[in-house]
Amino acid sequence: MAQKSFLEKLKTGLSKTRDALTRNLDDLFFGKRVLDHALFEELEELLIAADMGPQFAADLIEEVKRRAKRNELDDARQIKKVLQERMMDLLRNMEKPLVIPRGEPFVLMTVGVNGSGKTTTIGKLARLLKNEGHDVLLVAADTFRAAAVEQLEIWGRRVGVSVIKHQTSADPAAVVFDAMAKIKAGFRGVVIIDTAGRLHTRVNLMEELKKVRRIIQREVPEIAPEVLLILDATTGQNAVAQAKTFKDEIGVTGIVLTKLDGTSKGGVVVRIAGELALPIRYIGVGEGPDDLRVFNSADFAKAILE
Repeated sequence: MAQKSFLEKLKTGLSKTRDALTRNLDDLFFGKRVLDHALFEELEELLIAADMGPQFAADLIEEVKRRAKRNELDDARQIKKVLQERMMDLLRNMEKPLVIPRGEPFVLMTVGVNGSGKTTTIGKLARLLKNEGHDVLLVAADTFRAAAVEQLEIWGRRVGVSVIKHQTSADPAAVVFDAMAKIKAGFRGVVIIDTAGRLHTRVNLMEELKKVRRIIQREVPEIAPEVLLILDATTGQNAVAQAKTFKDEIGVTGIVLTKLDGTSKGGVVVRIAGELALPIRYIGVGEGPDDLRVFNSADFAKAILE
C-alpha cells in the first residue's frame, strides 16, 4: 500500500512534466503524420525542450528510423511506444540501489550546490536507513553556516541519531576526522557527512571537498565512500552541468534527485542517466520525512508517460 501511494505521489509530482510532454507529443502526432524529416526535426526539438537532452533525442530518432525501414512502424503515434521503451531501457541501467551491509561501517559523503535540499535529504535518508535497521551517525561538516548545523541537529533529534559537530567556521576536514575516529573506535553503522553547498564553478570550494574525501580515504582506507550528489530537479539542464563537474572533480558515485514534485523539468532524469552513467540512488517528491525513496525506473516511466 505504501509503495502504491508513493507511485501516486510521484505521478502527481510529475504531472507538469507528463502533461507538457504528452500534450506536445499528441499535438505532434495528430492525424496520421508521415514519418519524414520534418517530423523528426520537430520531435528532436520537443525532446530537447523537455530536458531529455540532444543525445537521447538523436538516439531515439535513429531507432525510429531503423524500425520504419523494417516496416515496424506505420503510424507516427507509435513513436510514443518507442519513446517509452527507450526511456525504460536507459533508466533501468541507472536503477542501482545502495547496498549497505548491516553491522559494518559505511560512509556517505553528500555534495551539492546551495539550495539543492542537501541537509533535508540527509535527514530523510537517516530516517530511511534507521527504519531499515542501521545505526546512523550524522556529521555536520558544513561549518560555514550555523543554520546548517542547527538544521542537522534538529533532524538528528527527530530521527533519534547522534550528530558530530564543531563550532561555526571550523575546518570541515577536522569534523570528518573526528567522525572517522568513531569508526576506528568501533562504530558499525552508516556515517552521513553533510558538506557545505557550493557552486560547482568555484575551484577553491571544490578543493575543500577533495580534502574531505582525502581524510576519509586516509583514515579508513578499507572503506570506499559513497559520494552522493544531491541535485535539484527544478534546475533542469543546469543540474547536468553540476553533475558533470562534481563527477569529474570529486568522484561522485551516485545521485539523489530532489524536488521532483511540481516541476516541469522531470525529463532531466533521462539526460542525467544517458550522459553521466551515474546510478540514481534516491528521488524526493515532497517535504515529508517519508518522501525520499529508492529510485524505481518502472515507476518513473509510468509517472512521466502514462
